[in-house]
Amino acid sequence: MSQTSDFPLSAVPNDQRKGLWSMMSVLLGFTFFTSTMWAGGTLGSAFTFYEMLGIIFVGNLLLGAYSAGLAYVASKTGLNTVLLGRYSFGTYGSKLSDFILGFTQIGWYAWGTATIALILVKLLDLPESWAVPLMVVFGFSFCITASIGYKALELLSKYSVPAMLFFIGLSFYKGLVDVGGLSQLVAIEPTESMPVAAAITMVFGTFVSGGTQATNWSRFASSGKIAVFTTLAAFFIGNGLMVFVGAFGASIYQQADIVDVLVSQGFMLAAVLMLFTNIWTTQDNTIYNFAAAGCNLLRTDKRRLVTWVGAGLGTVMAIAGMYNMLIPFLILLGTFIPPIGAIIMTEYFVRYRGSMPSLDQVELPKYNKIGIVAYVIGSACAYMSPWVAPLVGIVVSSLTYSYLLFVASAKSERLEAA
Repeated sequence: MSQTSDFPLSAVPNDQRKGLWSMMSVLLGFTFFTSTMWAGGTLGSAFTFYEMLGIIFVGNLLLGAYSAGLAYVASKTGLNTVLLGRYSFGTYGSKLSDFILGFTQIGWYAWGTATIALILVKLLDLPESWAVPLMVVFGFSFCITASIGYKALELLSKYSVPAMLFFIGLSFYKGLVDVGGLSQLVAIEPTESMPVAAAITMVFGTFVSGGTQATNWSRFASSGKIAVFTTLAAFFIGNGLMVFVGAFGASIYQQADIVDVLVSQGFMLAAVLMLFTNIWTTQDNTIYNFAAAGCNLLRTDKRRLVTWVGAGLGTVMAIAGMYNMLIPFLILLGTFIPPIGAIIMTEYFVRYRGSMPSLDQVELPKYNKIGIVAYVIGSACAYMSPWVAPLVGIVVSSLTYSYLLFVASAKSERLEAA
């Protein structure tokens, strides 16, 4: 199998593993994304400065811990989430999680494609009729690096991440000057209201689908420590920074997107460069995730073909109006995605006690009924919960799966004794 295929249906071999800086650049490039700033903008309008910091800290700590746990499992097994799903849900049952995870990534891809086209039309004062052609152009351009594979994602991120950090620092400094200093920023009063639980759910939901599928890269980590550290840094610090940037911009300029903020500050060139680097480094990772789920769903190793097909689907959804569905989409992700990762981690740590057999050495059932039941119960509890839905989904699905494993084991022992 060629290295550019990135092993869509098998574990990553040891000689293809990556080090700290390679993993860090790819994962940070993934979490630096415009939509996260939009979620932050909602917080900036609904909470005081210190309340907002507390929500960002709690939401991203939960997201980082969840993602890092999955990253550890991926690095130890060399498998991504969709392949690990075969253990938790069965060889056929895992197709359900493939579909759910693949659909969420196409939704993200559609939103990002629509976003860059619409913002460029606005920034450059182009005719509105240019929006759809630009969506088509970007929809297929963004997947070029993803179709090549990990090496292309790494190369793009190594240059883009430092550039984005510079633009963010520039904008933050100018914002503090414009508002009159930190004391004036802290004194800004919220203009809207939002329940704290819903706010934490939204912060968690901004990238929980990405965190669940970040195993597509953490499985390349040369050690469990590198996988955990880089994933925690990307999803706790990196994603947290994006949420804060959105809240910061909304508080001062009533603009959540740093691109709009940079324009307001007079940095047009920086705004355009930030737009491209910010969206491209996430779009290629997103469609890469879709390809991983699609390959497992269809049982094909033609990752590049699946990548291009996914780009086509995402482009169609962008044209159809995905841009206006962001907040409901985020809350949906925060409800139904976390139980998948929770069950996979429970499978690894509880059932196999950290020693999971390789895919080619274990006979898996077509449907792992207890895994599917645990997912349904966890998702239902998350959906109906008035509290933090992602956390409820994770805890309930993990406890349910652990209990069902115990019951199944006890029943098996009784049958053997008889």
